[in-house]
Amino acid sequence: MLKVFLVEDEFVVREGIKNNIDWRARGYEFCGEAGDGELALPMIQKLKPDIVITDIRMPFMDGLVLSRLIKKEMPWIEIIILTGYEEFEYAKEGIKLGIARYLTKPISGDELLKEVDSLAAGIEEKRKEREIREKYMKEIEENFAQESKDLFQYLVTGSKSAAELLELADRLHIDLSALWYNIVLLQIRSMHHAQDEYSNSLIEIEQNLSRLGEGTKLLIFDRNLEGKALLFRGDSQEEMEQRQQEYLESLKKILAGYEDVSYFGGIGVPVNRLRELPSSFETASHAFAHRYLVRESCILDSGDTGRGTWLAGEELDLSNINPKQIDRRKIRDFLKLGDREETIYFVEEFCNDLGGDVMRSNMFRQYITMDIYFCVADFMEDLQIPRDEVERFDMTSGVWQSVEGTMQYIVALINRALELREKKASNRYGDIVDEVLCYIAENYADEELSLNLLASHVNFSPNHLSMIFAQQTGSTFIKYLTEYRMNKAKELLRCTGKRSSEISAQVGYKDSHYFSYVFKKTQGMTPTQYRGAKNQDGEE
Repeated sequence: MLKVFLVEDEFVVREGIKNNIDWRARGYEFCGEAGDGELALPMIQKLKPDIVITDIRMPFMDGLVLSRLIKKEMPWIEIIILTGYEEFEYAKEGIKLGIARYLTKPISGDELLKEVDSLAAGIEEKRKEREIREKYMKEIEENFAQESKDLFQYLVTGSKSAAELLELADRLHIDLSALWYNIVLLQIRSMHHAQDEYSNSLIEIEQNLSRLGEGTKLLIFDRNLEGKALLFRGDSQEEMEQRQQEYLESLKKILAGYEDVSYFGGIGVPVNRLRELPSSFETASHAFAHRYLVRESCILDSGDTGRGTWLAGEELDLSNINPKQIDRRKIRDFLKLGDREETIYFVEEFCNDLGGDVMRSNMFRQYITMDIYFCVADFMEDLQIPRDEVERFDMTSGVWQSVEGTMQYIVALINRALELREKKASNRYGDIVDEVLCYIAENYADEELSLNLLASHVNFSPNHLSMIFAQQTGSTFIKYLTEYRMNKAKELLRCTGKRSSEISAQVGYKDSHYFSYVFKKTQGMTPTQYRGAKNQDGEE
């Protein structure tokens, strides 16, 4: 039922329009009234009527000013202006505002209803179109999220030119323009939930992340289970760093209010070109790798991590080193949760944290290498992976001849363990995704089919399922489902004489208008045009 709101300063006229017309019987809800535009505006903002009928001459705020404010905030509302004959020329100033009707006073109830009725059909059609667009945009949010993740990868790997990056960002409506940039990597985790599960606290915190960044030049990129990447921008290094400091301080205050979460962040170095963002990312990654090395929550600046200290020229002193105190849990945490792209950063920071220049000692390099080797072997055993999978690594004396050789060996050893871990997980995830694909094939006609429903079916969090689905299939869930439904629809259009509305219901769209909208968006033509084109191909 369409809602009508009346703004009229003459009480008698207002009462006549309100009471002498049976609005409900004619299919309308008379939702409110006001004696001037100033009183009317907050009521209209709250009630959101479909049609506003307003006098043009009123005290405090006239009809044209009110109409301008309504159209700016709620452009879908249709406005009928009531005006005296002598005011008609003045009323025409509202043409630019998109006023739907100008009616001269006095006007009878039947005449007013006739004009309202003439607007109603168009309002319903526009509302339907708006709902369809909004539904489609909501469905493709997952595709947008994936493209946003891809953009971040391009930014930090340097695999795209500046022009290509700006073009992709423009397509995603992301503004990358700035004179200075810096990357902060951030991970916030629940202490009482698995890594792939979301608690209510994490949901609240994610909302706060976005809220804190509103009105700033901050861009937030999702990195799946690795957390978030915050890209700070500014017109000067000082402005950017000030903005970054204020944001992180505000964030830490918010996080301090949650006893059930821990967090860790790594701050990169500022750069003043898009193509230099890989350097900012690399330094942020070094700092971020410390999350496996420390237990407390903190946000660590890359300048404070002390990289490269083992290359210093001071005399080696092992007297303060107690190998028994080396914490194997740090290695095991990384083997469980780390990513191969992070291994080099982790190993460097792990060695830094051992203290001084201990890696200059050949004896110590042998010890730490063997210790990490047995830690990896134990981890493989826990995963029920044969030990000889890691024993293929040739541990000869050459491994310990230099710091660089030892580091390369440790990195390769850990990467091999992560590769085997991922392979085992991939086999498991492959079975999960196969189950998901079968479920889609059996239930694609159900309009309620969603990522949340599938996640519940396979007992995964939606975020984690989305990630592994994309990894295993190369497509987002919603893109895969839409393509599957469209292919089924094309098959029915080619092979049956069923109407488009019937086919719509068979492929999971109760609303045939929405089905036609999605079909045209994805196939470049309407279902009717597709069927006609195929018939012509067959005749030829």
